[in-house]
Amino acid sequence: MTHTGVDVIDFILYTIYPVIGIFVVEAISRVIKIQKWIKLWSQAGVAIGFAIYYWFILPSPQNFPLTAIVMFVLALALIYQGRRAKISPEQSNY
Repeated sequence: MTHTGVDVIDFILYTIYPVIGIFVVEAISRVIKIQKWIKLWSQAGVAIGFAIYYWFILPSPQNFPLTAIVMFVLALALIYQGRRAKISPEQSNY
């Protein structure tokens, strides 16, 4: 991946970090037993945080705007599911 200025190992780590963040929120929410919509919105916050970091904070040849867009879309989906879980928790599978 030398055309982006990022090593292959770093690229793999950049793709794993958001997954780890979302799983950490999942684990914490199961341990303290918070409501589903709070968990989903927290995961959306993690996704938005990584999207901002990948697009705006990483230096220009090493940033990942397409990955950031995917993270923003994931955050929108999580917010929507959180809204559905808040309105009718019994119909939410998450």
